[in-house]
Amino acid sequence: MRRERFDKMNVVPFIDIVLVLLVIILATSTFIQKQTIQVDLPTASSKKSKEKKSINISIDKDGKYFYDEEPEPMKLSLIKETLSKLDPKKDIVSLHTDKASSFEYFVNIIDILKDKGFENISIVTKLDN
Repeated sequence: MRRERFDKMNVVPFIDIVLVLLVIILATSTFIQKQTIQVDLPTASSKKSKEKKSINISIDKDGKYFYDEEPEPMKLSLIKETLSKLDPKKDIVSLHTDKASSFEYFVNIIDILKDKGFENISIVTKLDN
């Protein structure tokens, strides 16, 4: 049997590997949490105080509570304590709940907000196409 001369390189397997790696990178990049950029704002003599504060409370599918931009989950008692320091008439609370989470976790937060007298509560959902 005679051997053929190696003139060409088959690049199809290489392209397959590159495409698989690209899919993995794109899939994992969507799970990266939103990072905030630290900005040192300039000062001015005519500073206006911020009247309304918007607070985000998130509940993941495992029932862990997240307060605002905190990356670590918080206990319900700590969220209750933090919410008691806010003004229930001025501050806005947005509640983000995973659809796979138990309804009990949602009710726990609503009970705290109702007990504290919060008037501006929004439940965030996504648009159904």
